[in-house]
Amino acid sequence: MTTDALRQQVDRSLRQFVDRQEPALGDPDLEPLLAAANDLLSGGKRLRPAFCYWGWRGAGGEDGPGIFAAAASLELLQASALVHDDVMDKSDLRRGMPSAHRRFQALHEKAGWHGAAEQFGEGAAILLGNLLLIWSGEMWRTSALPPESLAAAQPLHDHMRTELMCGQYLDLLEQAHGENSFDSALRVALYKSGKYSVEQPLRLGLVLAARSAEPWIDELCVEYGRRVGIAFQLRDDILGVFGDPAQTGKPAGDDLREGKRTMLVAKTLAAASSDDAQIVRRLLGDPALDEQGVATLRGIIADTGALQECEDLIASYLDEALAALARAPIAEEARAALDDLAVAATSRQS
Repeated sequence: MTTDALRQQVDRSLRQFVDRQEPALGDPDLEPLLAAANDLLSGGKRLRPAFCYWGWRGAGGEDGPGIFAAAASLELLQASALVHDDVMDKSDLRRGMPSAHRRFQALHEKAGWHGAAEQFGEGAAILLGNLLLIWSGEMWRTSALPPESLAAAQPLHDHMRTELMCGQYLDLLEQAHGENSFDSALRVALYKSGKYSVEQPLRLGLVLAARSAEPWIDELCVEYGRRVGIAFQLRDDILGVFGDPAQTGKPAGDDLREGKRTMLVAKTLAAASSDDAQIVRRLLGDPALDEQGVATLRGIIADTGALQECEDLIASYLDEALAALARAPIAEEARAALDDLAVAATSRQS
């Protein structure tokens, strides 16, 4: 199956599921909530469903609406995490559109309602994120996969969602501490993004098809999936500072304004002179950071060698992951697709 064909199947499954929710959201006052959900779900690269699907195929699973629905449910989980993430980071944009809390804030302001518009926006976004989280579980459970498959994978599904929430908390804690090491930033990246973006979706697909967590599955998920997940997050760190807004959907340098304590920032602070480190600490997290400030931080990140070091790490993790994939006892079509997915997830155009 081609990448476009898989995306179409995932998109179709999401549309069908959300359409089935409309009768329960028939109150006209709930229309903005549904519209926000639909707009958010219309974007994204569908990487998590792809890793899940090709895990399923790699372990011998066949095409069918059940696996497309189960894989697509991961997009609802991702959307939930993005909505909550944007509230915590006070992000203005997501995928080139106003973030959910800004969208609801604007709705309040336009209507001239009582109370604080910003508080309304954040509250509504939190509820939207919760709704998407509930839907992700419902779509997973009602995917029409064999009960034996769902039963085998359910503990993994539960653990993945727990890891994600713990990662969100660790991220908040990292920002509150104000100082970070590469290892602490890596821990956050693994919990918050790396595992649930690659390793766990792949594991879910493999276990759904195999109906058991065999030793080779764990080996592949750790040696391939975890490494690709780390490289994926490293690429996201770089794009958050140096990315093109047309591709990232967020203003240039937005991660710097939000003060994200990423692996890239940790490498920078570890290698910077005392003067440069002081500049980084002063500018990082300034919501009013202008283009000159962004350029200054970019220059320090590049001059310390942190940018190149992260690029080298991405290449190293990717090489190790593909070597592990080559050894795995999976279907050849799935091996080729997972090879391509790993490259796509860690490329400069991610």
